[in-house]
Amino acid sequence: MSNIVKSSNLGYPRLGEHREWKKLLEAYWRGEIDDQKFHETAKSLRLNNLKKQRAFGLDIIPVADNSDYDHVLDTIAAFNLIPTRFGSYDRPLTLSEYYAVARGNKENVAADMTKWFNINYHYTVPEFDNTKPRLLDNRWLRYWQEAKEELNINGKPVILGPVTLIKLGKLNGEYVSSPEDINRLLDQILPLYGQVFQELDEAGVQWVQLDEPSLVKIDDDSAISPYQRVTAYLHEIAPKLNVELQTYFDSIDTYQAVVELPVQAIGLDFVHGNGENLKSIQQYGFPEDKILAAGIVDGHNIWTANLQEKLDLARTLQSLAPNLWLQPSNSLLHVPITKKYETAASAALFGGLAFADEKLQELVTLTNALNGNQDIDVFEENKRALKALNDSEARNNVNVQVAIKNLSKQRFERQSKYAIRSKKQDDILNLPLLPTTTIGSFPQTAVVRAKRAAWRKKEISDLEYQDFVKAETKRWIELQEKIGLDVLVHGEFERTDMVEYFGQKLAGFFATQNGWVQSYGSRGVRPPVIYGDVDYLEPITVAESTFAQAQTDKPVKGMITAPLTIVNWSFVRDDVPRATVQNQIALALRQEVINLERAGIKIIQVDEPALREGLPLKKRHWQDYLNEAVYSFKITTTGVQDETQIHTHMCYSDFEDIIDTISNLDADVISIETSRSHGEIIAAFENAKYDKQIGLGVYDIHSPRIPTTIEIEDNIRRGLKVIDAKQFWVNPDCGLKTRTEEQTVDALRHLKAARDVVLAELR
Repeated sequence: MSNIVKSSNLGYPRLGEHREWKKLLEAYWRGEIDDQKFHETAKSLRLNNLKKQRAFGLDIIPVADNSDYDHVLDTIAAFNLIPTRFGSYDRPLTLSEYYAVARGNKENVAADMTKWFNINYHYTVPEFDNTKPRLLDNRWLRYWQEAKEELNINGKPVILGPVTLIKLGKLNGEYVSSPEDINRLLDQILPLYGQVFQELDEAGVQWVQLDEPSLVKIDDDSAISPYQRVTAYLHEIAPKLNVELQTYFDSIDTYQAVVELPVQAIGLDFVHGNGENLKSIQQYGFPEDKILAAGIVDGHNIWTANLQEKLDLARTLQSLAPNLWLQPSNSLLHVPITKKYETAASAALFGGLAFADEKLQELVTLTNALNGNQDIDVFEENKRALKALNDSEARNNVNVQVAIKNLSKQRFERQSKYAIRSKKQDDILNLPLLPTTTIGSFPQTAVVRAKRAAWRKKEISDLEYQDFVKAETKRWIELQEKIGLDVLVHGEFERTDMVEYFGQKLAGFFATQNGWVQSYGSRGVRPPVIYGDVDYLEPITVAESTFAQAQTDKPVKGMITAPLTIVNWSFVRDDVPRATVQNQIALALRQEVINLERAGIKIIQVDEPALREGLPLKKRHWQDYLNEAVYSFKITTTGVQDETQIHTHMCYSDFEDIIDTISNLDADVISIETSRSHGEIIAAFENAKYDKQIGLGVYDIHSPRIPTTIEIEDNIRRGLKVIDAKQFWVNPDCGLKTRTEEQTVDALRHLKAARDVVLAELR
């Protein structure tokens, strides 16, 4: 093997510089384009992404990292692992069949969806019940051939490894974990991977990237056997094909066993994992006959790398593993595409940003430096840019830093225990049994988005825009009253995103102009950038909440986003501990909660949907994370009187492991998702003595399908098997921003009707 260092990428963002991919999907779903036009446009976008990577000077370019929705769903569809309710196929799925699995249809609920490891990206959960695996489509060969024929790029196909695929899926409603189930499913699936690898080998593919990120979650060598089985089989069946076994998001505890697997390159993350991968190489060495594919540039944050520090690290790695590739720590799917459109950023901040394109340029710069072609001017400019950001006023707010130092002198608890304050709240709110509510947002229609765009372009005045938001709020208050809901929301028409909106109102945040990343399907979000010390400037939600409350005699919830979710769904500065940033946000939001109470808002929802998803991948780090989450939540919520009811919301979570933490948050009411997971979450409460109130989401808002009244009744009854009726709230899974008005109103009417049926049964 040559000792020339090469630059490599693991995956490129899908959305497009101007969200062309998102617009393509949604145009197809609306019936505005046919299959042929869809495929033609998707191909153009794919090839453009490959051209850009080649132009940067990247040595090894990934292919088949593109998707029509989600890379796990692509793998499911390729291997006929489609949930049996959608049928079984002997040919590749059509687009409409593919999207039926992702989004549901009139007959069937969509496949389950949950977070990808601890990243704010949703993947489609495989369901292995009664599936009959067969290879329907070697998409990896198709896209390799396309890159070769169209651009003469000999790309590196990216395929999700079979063990990780299995562990991400469910069997009989439970995530697959037992060695017996893993091996039984491998018996069915591994031959299909073998067929894919054989065809790649025969076509002349040189490298394939086999993603097995689940390796970072095992801590015992005994759990390595399925990975040994997979890699040995694939090496035997496709001996000329070079395999890069790729891990990311954390370190490898079973390092010695992993580096002995029969593959030609090992991809390790040297950004995350507390430096443990580097320590393992220093202690145990690295095989001379393998390539170390070193992830040294952060693949899921947006800060300019310290090039000198990264070069020093790369040289250390080169001394330990002479056969070296430099690459991002993980796929660049999780960062925006380019910073060139961020013209509103200050010079100091702009210099500190690096999105996907800039990260690839950093990798090429570092690779060239290792190969003897160091550009001194680039390194000096990098040094100046980092200093300018760290010396900026935004990162040196003395008042905020003093407040953080004084936290240890304060106590953050509600005035009374839950049993006492809940009685006071009952007397004031006077709600019926099984109260109905929604989670917060209502449809962000084309009209709403157009008005916001016009306001941003200064085509309408601030007053005109405010009047429009008020009119929409009033209209939806009236709609909720007509439906008969018990606790109302203002609809959040002024907000683009539950995190971005708060980032625009607090000091220390920057709202990007074009920093879009994929959350799920066509859903793109612009995570705010937390670049400085966070401070409260002025009331954020009080005006909208009090206006809505003035339109009705029913209680209207104040709606804010909790500190941990803001941190988990933002790009967070990396020069101070995340817990420090989290507590800065909590101190700011504490003032907002107090101001809402002073304005007469009796129910305040502090959403924490990202608590479970952000758990560290290794359980040994869980407790510190959970303690920090509870602490920041209580900083936010404990400044109110007993009579004020605090709600929170969590979604796409497995709660069995964190029931105690949920209780320790001391929220009066929590609402959680259950419908997409078919009620498995309810099992978490069967043995737990949860003493507060809870809303188990009774229908899935991510699907356009309108649930029937009977379905919602069944979900309510299922929840009442484990939750006392006096504790039970009836609500959808999540906010309704992505749904149409018709879908929303019809579904909520069914929800109210279902509640009334069940309520009559209880009387």
